[in-house]
Amino acid sequence: MLYNGLLNYPTSFLSQIMLLTDPEVESSLLISLDEGASYQKYSLGFDILSLLFHPEQEDWILAYSHDQKLYVSVEFGRKWQLVHNNVVPNRFYWSRLGLDKDQGMIHLEITVAVGRSQYITCKLQNCSDGNKGKPFPGFIIPNSLVVQDEYVFIQVVSGQAVHYVSYKRKAFYPMKLPKYTVPKDLQIISTDENQVLAAIQDWHQNDSYNLYMSDYRGLFFTLMLEDVVSTGGPEDNVMIDLYEVAGIKGVFLSNKVVENQVKTYITYNKGRDWRLLQAPTTDLQGNKVYCEQPYCSLHLHLHVSENPYASGNIVSKDTAPGVIIASGVLGPELSNANVSIFITSDAGNTWREVFQEAYSVFFLNQGGSLVAIRHTPLPIRHIWLSFDEGRNWDKYSFTSSPLYVDGVLGEPGEDILIMTIFGHFSHRSEWQLLKIDFRPIFERRCTSVDYITWQLDNEVGNDYGFERQLDGSCTSAFWFVPSASTQDCITGDSFFNTTGYRKALSNNCTDGSLLKYSPRQQKCPSRAPRGLQLFTSEGTFVATLGRNVTFLVFLEEGLGSMTSITVDFGDGTAISYVNISSIDDGVKHIYNKVGIYQVSATAVNNLGFDKVLLYLHVSCQLEQVQLSAPLVVIKNKAVNFTATLRPSSVGTVTYFWWFDNKTEPFVTLDAAMSFTFSKEGSHTVTVQAVAGNTVHQDRIRVAVYDYFRSHPLVFSSNLDELNPGVSEWREDIGRVVKTCLVQVTGISEDQILVTVLAGLPTTAEVFIVPERRTRDRAMDEKWAHLDQVLDSGHSGTAVIMLVSVVLMALAIFVIYKLKRKIPGMHTYSTEQPDKEQEVIPAVTSIAVPNPEGDELTSLDHVDVQLDSKSRGINAYVSYF
Repeated sequence: MLYNGLLNYPTSFLSQIMLLTDPEVESSLLISLDEGASYQKYSLGFDILSLLFHPEQEDWILAYSHDQKLYVSVEFGRKWQLVHNNVVPNRFYWSRLGLDKDQGMIHLEITVAVGRSQYITCKLQNCSDGNKGKPFPGFIIPNSLVVQDEYVFIQVVSGQAVHYVSYKRKAFYPMKLPKYTVPKDLQIISTDENQVLAAIQDWHQNDSYNLYMSDYRGLFFTLMLEDVVSTGGPEDNVMIDLYEVAGIKGVFLSNKVVENQVKTYITYNKGRDWRLLQAPTTDLQGNKVYCEQPYCSLHLHLHVSENPYASGNIVSKDTAPGVIIASGVLGPELSNANVSIFITSDAGNTWREVFQEAYSVFFLNQGGSLVAIRHTPLPIRHIWLSFDEGRNWDKYSFTSSPLYVDGVLGEPGEDILIMTIFGHFSHRSEWQLLKIDFRPIFERRCTSVDYITWQLDNEVGNDYGFERQLDGSCTSAFWFVPSASTQDCITGDSFFNTTGYRKALSNNCTDGSLLKYSPRQQKCPSRAPRGLQLFTSEGTFVATLGRNVTFLVFLEEGLGSMTSITVDFGDGTAISYVNISSIDDGVKHIYNKVGIYQVSATAVNNLGFDKVLLYLHVSCQLEQVQLSAPLVVIKNKAVNFTATLRPSSVGTVTYFWWFDNKTEPFVTLDAAMSFTFSKEGSHTVTVQAVAGNTVHQDRIRVAVYDYFRSHPLVFSSNLDELNPGVSEWREDIGRVVKTCLVQVTGISEDQILVTVLAGLPTTAEVFIVPERRTRDRAMDEKWAHLDQVLDSGHSGTAVIMLVSVVLMALAIFVIYKLKRKIPGMHTYSTEQPDKEQEVIPAVTSIAVPNPEGDELTSLDHVDVQLDSKSRGINAYVSYF
């Protein structure tokens, strides 16, 4: 209870009291070991979000902090120790004596990556890696771990979410739901009496769930009730309109959607039979009520209060079997209008109206008395008290001044005779706590005349292995085979074989047909393997090169010492196990080559075999993609684009190609793509390579013309030593070559394009393209003159000047930008034989700047060879 900045966590141990301060003020605990007579303050190094007390050890507490850390105290909060980081909220559980190996064990779900969790177990004060247990070796879906009684539930991604269950901490097996059930969500409602009650939202449902009941191992489920109302609760919790009545096993109330109307139903045999609630015969004034089923019945609000200081819409107690108090309405369906308070003393067979307004009702003295407080935003000063289960009520005043009631707190224990009402007299006043002692009212103890006898209406048995047909007959459920043994039945062991019936929880018969319908002990038969399953621990079909892959193998039937399991990894290696129990932690393997592998698991015994396949994509991390294509292409002619990966082999890669600004890409599995441009101009080409979760992109620009001329350039190997292999370096070299060509030839820079190709040896290509406007006569004469020079082999001065400037620019670039001296350079330029002769300058002398100073140093030797007959020019330049 919040009081002066303190939060009271009442415990069942009366001598110890813990008060938790408001973390916005300070993080500390006030602890009393003498029933509140004195308190001692203990500072905390973390903010507590929630606490979980051990069910048996009163000093053991788990504390969850806002930063997803879990702490433990074995001294009732006086000292704390960190258990683990990255713990999923509300997914930590104490061990249970008799099921877990150690009483001081904790079940945890921890976050290991986005969208991935892991189920581990830790010892109380030692959760190091060496002391962690992994009951399920693979990854699980976040927020899926539920540890409840004998059962552990998880969800695993294997194509779609698969729900697994472990019974009595044994191996996990997939839960078997009725045929055609495709669950969107599964909520565990109850695990009482060795049965699992689950609410499942099927693929076609949005605001409703179906209820299912399982066998004792939680493996096989049969339908219990369809279309149960569901609503969203706080913190994205799902609230199912299902209420389990306390004090009597097997009694449930549920709100079901019937033809777009919400109606309340009750069962006395844990879901086999459901019926509408009978309306009261008279109202609060004693007038006869006309309400005939199925057109009219009693409908109840079934939401339990999450506030420990309020009673909620419905309440019942173990110490008051048969008594149920709830708010509801009479009519064809449930509504929020004209709500009254109803009570039953015979577990829902008959009902009485006790209030026609909203009231909170609390139990006193093991349910022998009832206290009602009006639920209103207005201040009150009266309470109502009943000693005959709500048939008569007496009005009492508990304060002289009206009080705004914020909550009610009862003393711990079953014999509650003292209640504390807290609130405030005005919105500006301090909180007030009023303690009411009811002990003087009880003048005598109950005798036999104070008790009445009532008969619980229930059925003798429950045919959970059968399904009722429209004609009233029963046939076997899809999963029930009377002669079948349990899945985990090992040859040579014994098991109790079900008859398909179970005894109703409220039935106490001992004679008659009890033996006929009770499970019979039998020997586990030898069976051929069946239901073999294989998947990776991550639930995916992708693995990383050089890293461990864990394969999980499950066998539904055919377990035994004579059944062997062989796992073939598809890379020429395989491993065999004599018994599947020896691989509960999974089978680990490392792949050394990228590829797609066919992994198989085979189970064999003397009665047969079963085999399952899995195709695993092994890949490595993609680091880069580089797009290659000609810089200039001809319109309406196909162009080949190539994507080069680094590393070259990364597994399965998907390529997405975009041309210009088109929104829809071409998708290929090949690194090459052919495309035809229909318009002149500059076009953008983008490629994305997708390998696993990695995406890399490259982009180039392509010039499209009706025609063009090109010249390849080949540089000496000396330049290769200076090539860092990055696009920026190639672009810089290309700009230098282009600038020199423009200066020497006088051709417009718009007509010259230079591209330095990726890779070694270093090569380049020069393109001369048409002018954007129509070519004039002067340009034609200039090109003709250059062609004449090349054809005649004379007047090579202009040609020589071009190569001279280019070599000089390259030398300057290398010396000053790369800070390295070139010992020698050779430039070769050869026209492609299938193209028209181009203008290629030659050189007779060249001067390059001396890096030591500003003087020009002449080259000692120059060789120039012109060969016009071969329609090519070889220019050779060297210096020593």
